[in-house]
Amino acid sequence: MNAAVTSVARSASLYGIPLIGIKRGYNGLLRKSTNIRDDLQELYLDTVLDIADESGTYLRTARCDEFRDPKYREIAVNTLHAMEIDGLVVIGGDGSFNGAKCLCEMGIPTIGIPGTIDNDLAYTEMTLGFDTAVNVCVESVRRIRATSRSHDRPAVVEVMGRHCGDIALTTAVSTGSEIVIVPEVKWRVQDIAKQLNKQLAKGNTRATIVMAEGCYEAMEPFDLFGYLTTHGKPCYEGEPMSAERFASVMKRMCGMVEARATVIGYVQRGAEPTARDCAFAFEAGNLAVRLLRDGISNQVIGMQQGKVMYMPIEDALKMKHRFNRNLFELVNSL
Repeated sequence: MNAAVTSVARSASLYGIPLIGIKRGYNGLLRKSTNIRDDLQELYLDTVLDIADESGTYLRTARCDEFRDPKYREIAVNTLHAMEIDGLVVIGGDGSFNGAKCLCEMGIPTIGIPGTIDNDLAYTEMTLGFDTAVNVCVESVRRIRATSRSHDRPAVVEVMGRHCGDIALTTAVSTGSEIVIVPEVKWRVQDIAKQLNKQLAKGNTRATIVMAEGCYEAMEPFDLFGYLTTHGKPCYEGEPMSAERFASVMKRMCGMVEARATVIGYVQRGAEPTARDCAFAFEAGNLAVRLLRDGISNQVIGMQQGKVMYMPIEDALKMKHRFNRNLFELVNSL
C-alpha cells in the first residue's frame, strides 16, 4: 500500500495535482479524531518518497462499519467537498470497493486499487500484499521444514486466509509441502491423518501440513474435547480447533513422538514489499491518477494476463473468486 501511495503522489505531482492522504480508511472521512491532522494529511513528495519500500501502512488502516449507513456516507461526502477534494483513490478489498461504489453514486469520482493479502478479488490475478505475504510464508515454511528434517518431525503451519486459501495453496506448492487445507474445500480430521500416515509409511517423517486460518470453518464435525481427553491431553469442553490442537490430534492419530504447530500470523503483514508487489503498485498508482485526470471514474484497477487493466467497480464486485481446485488436488495427491 505504501508503494501505491508513493506512486499516486509522484503521479499527482507530475500533473500538478495537490494530494491529501486520508488516514485509517473511511474513518478519516468521518472526522472521528479531535484533530483534523489525525484524519487528513497533505502529502508532499518529500513526505512519501521514502515510504515505498517500508513495511506497514503509512496512512494506517481500519475497518469502518458505520460506512454501511447512508447517513455516514453523507458525512464523508461533505468532508470531501469541504476539503475541495475532486477525486478519490481507494486502496483495499471488496468492502472498500463497495464503499467506493457508493461514493461514485453520490457524485465523488473514485478509482479502486486492490489491496488485500488474501488475493480474494476475482477480477484481478493479484492484489497488493499477496506476493509479499506468500514470500514470508515460503521463507518460514522452508526454515520449519529444515528443522523437521533434522528431527524427523511433521509440522503443521497455519497461514492467513479467512475465506480464501490462495496463500496456503501457493505456499504449499512453493515449498513442496505434502498436505494443504483451505476454506474452499470440506475436510475431515480423520482423512488428513490418513494422508499423513501414508507419508509416514513412505518414510517421509518430516511432512508439512499447511493450513489457511479459515479452514476450520470447512472442517467436518469432530469431537475435539472427547478425543483429546480420551488420549490424555488436557482440553476444555467447547474449545475450538486450532493449529496447536490439530497437531496434537495428528500426533495421537498417527502414533508419532511429536508434531509441532507454527502460526505465522501478523509477520505476513509486516514484511518489506516484494518487487512484484512494488511494480504493480507503481503502475496502478499512476493509472489511478491518469484515469481521474481524464474524467474516468467508478473503476477498479487490476491485472489480467500479466498486464495492468481497469474495469467498472460494479462488474468487478459481481465476479466470484475461483479457487484452483486442480492444483489443490495435485498437492494432496503427490
